[in-house]
Amino acid sequence: MNILIVGSGGREHAIAASVAKSPKADKIYCAPGNAGIGQIAECVPIGAMEFEKIVAFAKEKEIDLTIVGMDDPLVGGLVDEMEAAGLRVFGPRKNAAILEGSKAFSKDLMKKYHIPTAAYENFDDPKKALAYLEQAKMPVVLKADGLALGKGVLICNTPAEAREGVRTIMEDKKFGAAGNRMVIEEFMTGREVSVLSFVDGKTIRIMSSAQDHKRALDGDQGLNTGGMGTFSPSPFYTEEVDAFCRKYIYQATVDAMAAEGRPFKGVIFFGLMLTPDGPRVLEYNARFGDPEAQVVLPRMKNDMIEVAEACIDGRLDQIDLQFEDNAAVCVVLASQGYPVSYEKGFAIDGLERFEEAEGYYCFHAGTKQDGERIVTNGGRVLGITAKGADLKEARANAYKAAEWVSFDNKYMRSDIGKAIDEMPARE
Repeated sequence: MNILIVGSGGREHAIAASVAKSPKADKIYCAPGNAGIGQIAECVPIGAMEFEKIVAFAKEKEIDLTIVGMDDPLVGGLVDEMEAAGLRVFGPRKNAAILEGSKAFSKDLMKKYHIPTAAYENFDDPKKALAYLEQAKMPVVLKADGLALGKGVLICNTPAEAREGVRTIMEDKKFGAAGNRMVIEEFMTGREVSVLSFVDGKTIRIMSSAQDHKRALDGDQGLNTGGMGTFSPSPFYTEEVDAFCRKYIYQATVDAMAAEGRPFKGVIFFGLMLTPDGPRVLEYNARFGDPEAQVVLPRMKNDMIEVAEACIDGRLDQIDLQFEDNAAVCVVLASQGYPVSYEKGFAIDGLERFEEAEGYYCFHAGTKQDGERIVTNGGRVLGITAKGADLKEARANAYKAAEWVSFDNKYMRSDIGKAIDEMPARE
């Protein structure tokens, strides 16, 4: 089969690596890809939002399956365009990708179908939002309605911070058009857990849990980022939590989307908060998380192409989704100054160490080929992932491997998965 992957980050590298393990994969392309993806696929200079070019390329190269990794093309309707051209594509259509594309839509969906989430109100007028905040209990969470690269969420502890947050999102438009509407949500406390799932419109299959670290600095300080590291599975995602979520959240979401005439096929990412009152949905994403994919996909035993095709054809109920009985940790190597400002173009050394290292992965996010060298080309540069018998071992392995790589202005958090250091070793 000829496979096309749409995207250019660490998530797409993890998808490409998973696809490359399939005996069904003959030729893999990626649009636009990056230097790491280019080692296992042919990268083509087509942007993820250049729909006409993607469709034309898929026809020209007789692509049998396209996997859309990124949120923007999914929300923008790439799947619809490809299907209209008679092409097979893995991912939700535009009317289903709204689950991520509009936080107001997803919150209204959860309210209508009684899916546990935080109390909230939607606003498209900053004056009404400010009036609401006058009587709101602090802290509150302000969310830009649309896509904002994982950064359009502000936690406000005081009324002054909340008022400034409204100005930032709705008036100054720091997150662009994503801030035309805004959700004001009650602040929930507890541990965050990410759960990815495959969906075929009616059936859902749950992947291994994970936990992301969004803040730029150690101790969960600094600005929100696209993710500075993650681990899988989450020790806080217990059998009791799983049973609750399967009963009240997972299938309920799939059924709700179908009932709304928006059948969802692809990957639903459930961002959960494990509150004292039980699990609640923080957010939905309509694709693999990044960097969650980098710790979940290396542990998946199934053939990625087989699972994707089962989702497209509505026969996911025939798939027995299985994961290795181990753990994985990903540490993101970023450019100093991310997510605000940073320099690019620095040569990266040490990548060859991963070619022969079993259980170690170097997923490229912001890199490009510059002649014979691979250089930095983004804020998040590499995702260093390692497996271990348990989370403690995987974390030690990931940080060991992170030292194999060097480039100017390299920065990483030193406490990814630190909470698991205090956990007892696996017997």
